[in-house]
Amino acid sequence: MRYLASPAQLRASLLRWSLFTVPVVVAAGFLSGRAAGSGPGNVWFDALHKPAIYPPPAAFGIVWTVLYVMIGISLAVIASARGASGRGWAILAFAIQLALNLAWSPLFFSAHQVTWAMYLLIALDVMVLVTIVLFARIRPLAAWLLVPYFGWVLFATVLNWQFHVANPDAETLGNSGAAVRVEL
Repeated sequence: MRYLASPAQLRASLLRWSLFTVPVVVAAGFLSGRAAGSGPGNVWFDALHKPAIYPPPAAFGIVWTVLYVMIGISLAVIASARGASGRGWAILAFAIQLALNLAWSPLFFSAHQVTWAMYLLIALDVMVLVTIVLFARIRPLAAWLLVPYFGWVLFATVLNWQFHVANPDAETLGNSGAAVRVEL
């Protein structure tokens, strides 16, 4: 059965979905990074040699916030495409790539697994590309909203590789317990 909706009803559906998906995606990204202790202030990370292409630390919060908003809107566009062929598979691919995305910070910053984090990013690269292709078949706008994210994830993969090369002992660095950070 096909449902017909007016343009106003479609916009309202997109708005309702966006009011749900955007905060959920932004909060999930924030909580993943926060729980992992990502970025400056992490004793282990601060001890690593930073590659030349490492952006200013403030850039990460700004870029990820904008990307997570775009990712949430992209999901809302697909979620509001009720009855679209392939919608379920597209949402499943989205969920997988988001889970991979959220797993990276704990793997890199908490577990200090630079090599495994790089492999995870390669899997994320593939899943974001699969998600873009599946989204494009349903709503091209949803796919285009993911293109900057794909570019940033590719950059993150190269950056992770450069951290791996510049810090061959990173996975064992700081595991002695000699450096402990205490905040009051």
